[in-house]
Amino acid sequence: MATNPGLFTEWPWKKLGSFKYVLLAPWVAHGWYEVATKGWREVDLGYIAILPSLLLRMLHNQAWITISRLQNARGRRQIVRRGIEFDQVDRERNWDDQIILSGILLYLGALYLPGGQHLPLWRTDGAGLIALLHAGPVEFLYYWFHRALHHHFLYTRYHSHHHSSIVTEPITSVIHPFAELVAYELLFSIPLIACALTGTASIIAFEMFHSLHHTQFRTNYSLFMPFYDYIYNTMDKSSDTLYENSLKNNEEEEAVDVVHLTHLTTLHSIYHMRPGFAEFASRPYVSRWYMRMMWPLSWLSMVLTWTYGSSFTVERNVMKKIRMQSWAIPRYSFHYGLDWEKEAINDLIEKAVCEADKNGAKVVSLGLLNQGKGLVIKAHTLNKSGEQYLLKYPKLGARIVDGTSLAAAVVVNSIPQGTDQVILAGNVSKVARAVAQALCKKNIKVTMTNKQDYHLLKPEIPETVADNLSFSKTGTAKVWLIGDGLDSAEQFRAQRGTLFIPYSQFPPKMVRKDSCSYSTTPAMAVPKTLQNVHSCENWLPRRVMSAWRIAGILHALEGWNEHECGDKVLDMDKVWSAAIMHGFCPVAQG
Repeated sequence: MATNPGLFTEWPWKKLGSFKYVLLAPWVAHGWYEVATKGWREVDLGYIAILPSLLLRMLHNQAWITISRLQNARGRRQIVRRGIEFDQVDRERNWDDQIILSGILLYLGALYLPGGQHLPLWRTDGAGLIALLHAGPVEFLYYWFHRALHHHFLYTRYHSHHHSSIVTEPITSVIHPFAELVAYELLFSIPLIACALTGTASIIAFEMFHSLHHTQFRTNYSLFMPFYDYIYNTMDKSSDTLYENSLKNNEEEEAVDVVHLTHLTTLHSIYHMRPGFAEFASRPYVSRWYMRMMWPLSWLSMVLTWTYGSSFTVERNVMKKIRMQSWAIPRYSFHYGLDWEKEAINDLIEKAVCEADKNGAKVVSLGLLNQGKGLVIKAHTLNKSGEQYLLKYPKLGARIVDGTSLAAAVVVNSIPQGTDQVILAGNVSKVARAVAQALCKKNIKVTMTNKQDYHLLKPEIPETVADNLSFSKTGTAKVWLIGDGLDSAEQFRAQRGTLFIPYSQFPPKMVRKDSCSYSTTPAMAVPKTLQNVHSCENWLPRRVMSAWRIAGILHALEGWNEHECGDKVLDMDKVWSAAIMHGFCPVAQG
C-alpha cells in the first residue's frame, strides 16, 4: 500500500479473491461460442488468441519468479544484500491483476476498436510503426510520467507502493496501484491503437509488444531504452558497475555455515516450497481441493524430482553473520517407506552431507524423515539419527545434529505449569525417550498406553525416578504427549478438554473437535534478527521454525563442537536457555 493512498489505489476486484478470473469468463465463453457457430475458418483468430496469450504470460511470469527465487536461495548475484519478508510477499501476491486488466482491454479493443478485428498474423509495416512510436513518443511520455510519479504528491499516493519492495524480484516491475497501472496501459496502447486505425495491425506484432512492455530492465526513469536518462542526466552512474559486479560469482556469497536437510512431503508440497507459488509458500501448508486439478503437473513434477540426482537449495537465511541454507532431498514422504528406495535416498543424504562439508558448513541438521531409522546405505545403516556418517567419515568437519534435545525441550516447556501427570502415546522415538526421562526427573508422572513400549523404555529411566513411569490403558491425565502411530480411536479415549502435544516431526490427525486442543509439532517463533524468512515451513505458522531446524542454527551460533546423533542427546536445559537467549520464543497457542 502507498504511504498515503490516493484515489483508485485498490483494484476494483480485490474482494473477489481467487474468483477474480471470472471477470474474463464472458469474453472467453463468447470466443468459444464463435468457434462453435462459425468454425475456425470464419472466426476472428486475434480475438481467440487473447486467452492463450494471457495464459502464456502467466506461465512466463511464474517461470521467472521460480528462477529468481532459486537464485535468491543460493545467494548468488545479489544486488541488494537484504532479505525478503512476508509483507513484500503479500504486497506482490496480486501480480496477475495486471494480466487480467490487460485481458479486459484487449477484449474490448478486439470487439470495438476500428481496425482491431480479423487481424493478419504478421505485417512488417505495422511492426515498424509500433517500434517507431514506442521509441519516440511512448518512451518520452513514459520517462516524464515516471519522473512525475517520483514527485512527493504522486509518490506518496501511488508510486511508493511499488518502491516498498527494496529487494526486487522480476515480478516487482508490475506491482503498482490500480490507477497507476491503468495509466501505463493507456500509454502503452498508443502504438497498438495507431496500428489498428491505420490498418497495419497484426496478431504477432500486438502480442510481442504487449508482452515486452511488461518487462523492465536496469534503467532509472526510462522503460527499455535509457536514452532519455542520458539526455536529462538522470542515469545513475553506478548502474553499470553495480550490474557487472552482480554477475560475478562471489565466494563469500557461496559460503554457508548451516545446512538443514529437508524433503518434499505430499504430492502437492512442491507448490508450497518457496520457489513454487508465493500464494501457497507464504501460508501454512494445507490440502486444497483445487490443487487436485493439477495432478498431471504434480505427477510430472514428482518424476522430474525423482530423476534429479542431488539435493537442491530452497531457502537461504542469515542470522548474526551465520549463513544458513535449506536443501531439499528430491524425494517425497512416501518414498521413505519404500524398501527399494531406501538405498537411493541414503545415497542422496550422504551426498548432501559431504557437499555441505565441502562447502565449509559447520553444521548439518537433519529434518523430517532424513533422520529416520532403518535406512540402508550400502553396508551401513542410517540408524540412530545419522551416527553412521561419523563412522564412515571420521574426519567429517561438519557437526551432524538431529535436534532431539531442543525438540524434547520444546515439548517439556509446552506442558502447562502445575501439571503433575501426562500420558505418552504413539511410537516411542528418540525425542519421546528424552521427554519421558526429563519429566520423570521433574517428578511428573508419565503414563504409557502401549505395554511393549513401556517395557522398552523403563530401563532407560533412572532408578531413583523409575516409579514415575507407569503403564495404563485408562489414564486420566488431561495432557497427552502424542507421536506417530497414534490412531483415532486412541485419541477418543482422552477426556474432554485434553491438550494434545505432538513430539513427532509430522502433525497428528486432529480428530477431536470438542473442547480438546492441539499444539503444533515441536517448533519456536524466530527472532527478527533471522532474516529472509518469507515462506512457511510446511504446516507451521509464519516466522515459526521446527525445533530440529533451529537446533542446527543454535549449534552454529554457540560454536558447539559435539555432534548430536545416535543415542547422544545434548543437555536440554542448556539448549533451551541458548534458544531463549538468541531470541527464539515458544509458539503462542491460539
